[in-house]
Amino acid sequence: MESILTLNPISLINGIIHLPGSKSISNRILLLSAMSQGTTCLKNFLLSDDTQHMINALKIFGINFVLSENNTFCKVEGKSEPLYVNKRISLFLGNSGTSMRFLAAILSLSNNDVLLTGDKRMKERPIEHLVNALRKGGANIQYSEKEGCPPIYVKGGFLGGNITINGSISSQFLTALLIASPLAILDSKIIIKGKLVSKPYIDMTLQLISQFGIDIVNDSYNCFYVQGRQKYKSPGNYLIEGDASSASYFLAAAAIKGGTVCVTGIDSNSIQGDYKFSEVLKNMGAFITTGKNFVCCRRGDLHGIDMDLNDIPDAAMTIAIVALFSTGDTVIRNIYNWRVKETDRLSAMSVELRKVGAIVEEGNDYIHISPPKKFLHANINTYNDHRMAMCFSLIALSNSKVTLLNPSCVNKTFPNYFKKLKHVSF
Repeated sequence: MESILTLNPISLINGIIHLPGSKSISNRILLLSAMSQGTTCLKNFLLSDDTQHMINALKIFGINFVLSENNTFCKVEGKSEPLYVNKRISLFLGNSGTSMRFLAAILSLSNNDVLLTGDKRMKERPIEHLVNALRKGGANIQYSEKEGCPPIYVKGGFLGGNITINGSISSQFLTALLIASPLAILDSKIIIKGKLVSKPYIDMTLQLISQFGIDIVNDSYNCFYVQGRQKYKSPGNYLIEGDASSASYFLAAAAIKGGTVCVTGIDSNSIQGDYKFSEVLKNMGAFITTGKNFVCCRRGDLHGIDMDLNDIPDAAMTIAIVALFSTGDTVIRNIYNWRVKETDRLSAMSVELRKVGAIVEEGNDYIHISPPKKFLHANINTYNDHRMAMCFSLIALSNSKVTLLNPSCVNKTFPNYFKKLKHVSF
């Protein structure tokens, strides 16, 4: 893909989008499958930069994979034990937060000697709360460069037990602990310090763990009880839901410039929190219909909202774009964790929204957006952040074209995003 992509104004959005598999589910279930008894066949699998990093790492630990020619079916042969390699190794994980956090916990279960590292942005992203929690359970983890951030040396030692973890920055820290703890020697009591963010991702993790035969007691998200010395057991076949975060761009496009768009692969039974994005669109004036395995959105008279969107931080970015096409102001609250994602998304969003003509107030954990009187053509810096690129592609739904720098960053979760957008654009 070109290093610069200019999208001309789109006059109508209409059609059907078959969603790629969820990245969040794909990376979790890859790891669970690798450690389980038996072989797991994953349907509607997503091959993207993030899942490729996970696959590359798991191969080093002896996990065998078979990928279909179109990369949407993946067979994983489980090893029925935690990951272990009997030599010192270094794993480069790019900017895949799920791979870095989940592997940090799993590799702490065995006597490994592994350096987990990543790209420049990964070396700025926090991991201290997870490291502190793992150390309380006996793990031997050392920072290689900057205190509190990757790279980290992981050398085993995690036994479980009574552990406190700060849940106020990222739910991925708790997810990592929840995946690792059933395999630990001791039973674990995981106590949450601070207000747990992005709770739907924890629900997703618990649901997936249960599919592999292990139940964890969730006491009101304040404390989790995990029996140790267990083994994951493959469910055999597993159909991965369509990616609800990816659905947000097409549903938003329909709300702004529909026509009607139907996305397939998710419905009201979704285990992904970002499914709630459609409810927020409905609150803003769009028309939403759902059925078995689909969600449809039709254009409506959109108006601004003032909402706490902590439960859907990724899809909340798309709401910031919908705000530009709405009557009145929009305030998105309780989104401090935007700052510790692939880039500082609160800062990045504020800068780029102003470029297209919006008036923006950036707070520590909120963003206040007044829509533009007139859209301006701008060169949008994507900050090597896939969601920035996909969000700002929707500026083409105005009467102005938009130019995206480094559009190929969408490969992190949605390699053929622009092809799919073109498919429903007229």
